[in-house]
Amino acid sequence: MIASRRKFIKISALGLGGILASTSALNIFGKNSYLNEKVVKNISKNFKKTATYCEVCFWKCAAWAYTNEKNEIKKIIGNDDDTHCNGRLCPRGTGGVGMYHDEDRLKTPLIRTTINGEETYREASWDEALDLIASKFKTIKETHGAEAIALLKHGSPGSHLEHLFKAFGSDTIAEPAYAQCRGPRETGFGLTFGSWVGSPEPTDIRDTKCLVLIGSHIGENMHNSQVQEMSDAIDNGATIITVDPRFSTAASKSTHWLPIKPATDIALLLSWMHVLIEEELYNKKYVEKYAMGFDELKAHVKQFTPEWAYGITTIKPAEIRKAARAMANAAPATIIHPGRHVTWYGDDTQRSRAIAILNGLLGSWGNRGGFYFKEKIKVPTYPHPAYPEPKWGWHNLGEQYPFAEMGITSEIIKATIPSDDQKHPIKAWVVAGTNLINTLPEREKTIEAINAVDFMVVIDTMPMEITGYADVVLPECTYLERYDGIRSATNRTPSIAVRTPAVKPKYDSKPAWWISKEIGQRLGLEAYFNYNDFEEVIEWQLNKLGTSLDEMKKIGVKNFERTSGPLFLEEDQEYEFATPSGKIEFYSQQLANQGFDPIPVYTHHPEPSQGFYRLNYGRSPMHTFSRTINNPNLSPLKDENTLWVNPKVARILDLKKNQEVWLKNQDNILSTFSIKVRVTERVRWDSVYMYHGFGHNNEKLTRAFGKGISDTELISKVVVDPIMGGTGLRGNFVSILTENPHKNTEI
Repeated sequence: MIASRRKFIKISALGLGGILASTSALNIFGKNSYLNEKVVKNISKNFKKTATYCEVCFWKCAAWAYTNEKNEIKKIIGNDDDTHCNGRLCPRGTGGVGMYHDEDRLKTPLIRTTINGEETYREASWDEALDLIASKFKTIKETHGAEAIALLKHGSPGSHLEHLFKAFGSDTIAEPAYAQCRGPRETGFGLTFGSWVGSPEPTDIRDTKCLVLIGSHIGENMHNSQVQEMSDAIDNGATIITVDPRFSTAASKSTHWLPIKPATDIALLLSWMHVLIEEELYNKKYVEKYAMGFDELKAHVKQFTPEWAYGITTIKPAEIRKAARAMANAAPATIIHPGRHVTWYGDDTQRSRAIAILNGLLGSWGNRGGFYFKEKIKVPTYPHPAYPEPKWGWHNLGEQYPFAEMGITSEIIKATIPSDDQKHPIKAWVVAGTNLINTLPEREKTIEAINAVDFMVVIDTMPMEITGYADVVLPECTYLERYDGIRSATNRTPSIAVRTPAVKPKYDSKPAWWISKEIGQRLGLEAYFNYNDFEEVIEWQLNKLGTSLDEMKKIGVKNFERTSGPLFLEEDQEYEFATPSGKIEFYSQQLANQGFDPIPVYTHHPEPSQGFYRLNYGRSPMHTFSRTINNPNLSPLKDENTLWVNPKVARILDLKKNQEVWLKNQDNILSTFSIKVRVTERVRWDSVYMYHGFGHNNEKLTRAFGKGISDTELISKVVVDPIMGGTGLRGNFVSILTENPHKNTEI
């Protein structure tokens, strides 16, 4: 282990005391009542309802929060008029009440201090904490420039802090959602169609006749409207094809399950292209009208037969052909889903390119049952002075990745660790809404960077692992206690939704807009925060959109008519894609100009050695990453993860159901905690699988501490995508230990 200058502090009862909620949301209507069909739908007239939208995941479903006469939040129900949820929330959304009631919440600002030679935290007032932050910011700016302060963010709080940072002169901003999650698909689809996929994805699942899922676990990732639409599609007889080494929930609903050998997806995609072209099953009229590079693609995939792919993927040629023909028979009402978490093996942009090209061959983009043309409402920017021009920023840190379009978190980590060739040193971090310890791979590097940084602020609602490394901890209130920016996201039709506080912030927590404004005022940036309350900002923006805050408080969601044109391409419509050629680009000259393959190729990736298994991970339908594991409403639904092991492996290692085991990865990193075995045919013999987000090591997360294993802890090897800088995370292998490797050590 690296010697830590900044010692991890277990946040103690100091600063975490206070009066607990008089009753927990878990017991208000009975245990897990939001899943109980007998819950009374008509809430008492004594309950007040408040317009909000969910913060538990990026879908941001609009909802109503209900409070009783004692001003206690009791329930959250989806807004019937919202196209993101159609009035129905997933378990995570309804469990949002638990975020408010969680007695483990951060309750007051904390400042790192040393007492009797031991590092600890002491309670602080907001003025003291914010004065300290402003003082440190000023000093670092004077010495190194504002750009030396980095923002690492996730979720709604990030937008407020991003405004603060840009006003201060720093564009050194990144979020794990890009380089550790969806970045490659945005680049791959952007290079092909000239459009990012975005969120929610513009997939017309409700009208599709064939849905192809490649490592996309709809039904477990709980992307709300997609789950609803997939259910409708199944009822309507759609063909579902799932490519996954694990028999997922989606696979159980599929016509075809292709249990692919991990890391061979591009080989399968190329062979599908081969079948579509060689058997002339592709959409000829669509391709001739809207695409370029078809001849180059045809020549490229001629050699990639299903027989060739079988030797790589272990999927039989007949199954490959059968699936390809099913896609073609349904086209253009076919979706090869772009996925969400797509940072796998380091060639992820090219894999996403291959998925995009397949959709282009089938004519899916812009056709009913494929991908619709998304639209959103542009929310006016509240007036403020122009931002100063930073001397450098995230784009300089990622300049070796020519197609990076957002800050790369791992590059900020790298720039924080001192080195001889460091051009742009980072001296301070603000971390908001993201638990970097359980989010980023190569944990040792993250901790090394934390030890090197001069000053670090963490803003969160909970005492996550990252808070234990901060110099200043600021308790953010939950989304149910604050105003936030107007939600405007792409969909079939544009809409806006508001988030208004159902109750006052609990304890001494504050909203991110207030924190940003207060720091800004201390930095002399008052002109960028020309309002007393963020309510004024929302009111001004809504007035510009032809509505008002009073109206939005009553309706929660406002839907608008489309103005950008039809939802789908019309017969023989002329259409110009936002690519350099104006066409769907099967052959990418942009990639060729940068020295990359203009058409995807398959490359072999490392395989596990004897006694090791590929570590695969995914989402639990009850949880959002690691942020909800401690939630008192959601923890009872799944309080620990299990290790999926194939029966063949179980026999070899003599493993039994629910047996506790530990994992050791290829770099001899041991799991801190144990995990129980689940013996199942639903996973390939060369892989193991677990849900992501468990294995918390902060004892103050009283429901989550020590429950299961953190997959992130074991991801010490990454392969970086050379096109956009994404970190491939699925090249790690583990061996299974039946004896406790920590029995003579203190955890």
